[in-house]
Amino acid sequence: MKNKIKIPYSLKTLFKYISPYKKTFFASILMIIISNFAMVLAPNIEGMVTNAIIKDLKNIASSIPGAHIQIEKIISIISFLLIIYIIKTFSQMFGMFFITESIQNTMRDLRNDCIKKINSLSVKTIDSHPKGDILSRITNDVDTISTAMQQTFVNIISGIMTVTFAFIMMFRVNLLMTLCVILFIPISYFIIRKIASISQKSFDMQQKSLGDLSANITESFTGYNEIILYGKQDEYEKKFEKINSELKLTAFKAQFLSYFMSPALSFITYISIGLISVIGGFYCINGTISVGQLQAFIRFIWQVNEPLSQVSQLSSQIQSSLSAMSRIHEFLEYNNEYDVEKRDISINRCISFENVEFGYGDKKVLKGISFEVNKGETVAIVGATGSGKTTIVNLLMRFYDSQKGKIEIDGIDIKSINREKLRERFGMVLQDTWLFSGSIKDNILFSNPNASETELKKACKLANLEEFISSLPHGYDTKIDEEADNISQGEKQLLTIARAILKNPDILILDEATSSIDTKTEKNIQGAMDHLMNGRTSFIIAHRLSTIKNADKIIVLKDGNIIESGNHDELLDKKGFYADLYNAQFSSL
Repeated sequence: MKNKIKIPYSLKTLFKYISPYKKTFFASILMIIISNFAMVLAPNIEGMVTNAIIKDLKNIASSIPGAHIQIEKIISIISFLLIIYIIKTFSQMFGMFFITESIQNTMRDLRNDCIKKINSLSVKTIDSHPKGDILSRITNDVDTISTAMQQTFVNIISGIMTVTFAFIMMFRVNLLMTLCVILFIPISYFIIRKIASISQKSFDMQQKSLGDLSANITESFTGYNEIILYGKQDEYEKKFEKINSELKLTAFKAQFLSYFMSPALSFITYISIGLISVIGGFYCINGTISVGQLQAFIRFIWQVNEPLSQVSQLSSQIQSSLSAMSRIHEFLEYNNEYDVEKRDISINRCISFENVEFGYGDKKVLKGISFEVNKGETVAIVGATGSGKTTIVNLLMRFYDSQKGKIEIDGIDIKSINREKLRERFGMVLQDTWLFSGSIKDNILFSNPNASETELKKACKLANLEEFISSLPHGYDTKIDEEADNISQGEKQLLTIARAILKNPDILILDEATSSIDTKTEKNIQGAMDHLMNGRTSFIIAHRLSTIKNADKIIVLKDGNIIESGNHDELLDKKGFYADLYNAQFSSL
């Protein structure tokens, strides 16, 4: 993932998304060709007007009998010129319509695939990348590409057509003058390539800095309470200012070098026009070309320069989009979570851990643990922070896979079970509650969208939510805001418990499920939890040992090892680590 991504590969990725809309793209190109052909014809027609007026004035000055300004002829030429401009305008409008539709469809598909990619990644991959950086790739980088394509595609295609048609017209006027203009093209190309090669590195760094900045902002928002609690505002401000300064520096380098192209190319154009004016002046004097043709030729030079100038002005967007596409290409190349064929599983006997080892990086969290949980049993996992409690359930649900040993359900290694099918059997209640913006009903139905009204109300009754919901003005249809700030932490916990009840899982995971609920609320739901866990294989992770006295089995972890196991009374009789921990908690009350 850290390997340097080559821009051509990222362009191949972009072309893959463009290809479904190639007909619309080609339609826009056709409109652009018509528009540019009309634009290149215009100088010739304008030259015809100039020549006609000069010819008539010469005839009048020479006192030729009947000489006069041929108004009818001039009007007919101007009328034809007006038709050309109308064709140019409408073809340009249709071209913009087609290209806009194509680009927005392309960006929609790209965003959709980015979201699908997130859903196909393993938890390990998600955890190993800053959330803000991934968010920046899907939002900022895609928007950068969309803006660049919208503004540059038409200019590039239009520029190619304009330059091609302009040179055809220039060759028709005079070969030598055209060759003189062509001599300046390698100089312009060298300037563009040299500046682009230098500035591209800065644009790569600019997009990376934007991702780092987004990650920093996301981290600041998600940990806002802790930051102000511990007085770390200044520290985070300094961290932000450092990243922001790096962004300013890379953006300055990239933009300055990019904008330097336009005046450099204009300087080359002025030199070429000066040279052509001298050569063309001599040709006009000796009658090789007319004044109108020289006028048209100089217009053609500007038409050749204008696309190069536009590309140079848009080079910052082009290079930013290349860097952005490179980052998206890299993201889309992340390895998907490999899975086996889907098949239904049943839990009839037991879940067993056999010499399971796991670590995050070089740090070993579980060091060869073994235990067995029979169907319908409740097992509580106790231990200090970092002892491996949460890791056990993460391995059980295959958020991560064990590095050594195996976990089996009814003798079947869970690595041979499809993750989706496996997780269908689980219900989970976390201390860090997750609710989304929507109604209370929508949040509870999240685990089982097809549940009936009766099942919904039964789940809420078991979670002791009836009184709370009935007190709300809109009941089940009450809206929860984005951060669920309009309900208490205890009510959030109860909603997630109701969600787990509604799923009716075979295996229940309670990760600190009641640790952030007040004592009264805890008592209200404890009976419901006991009823819920009856007949289900349940794993409870809790620091408050009063909540797990009725567990069939208690596993005590220390430094990644199981140091004690048994039920509550057995562990108290052993007078070991668990007994000391239990007595310490109750002596402090």
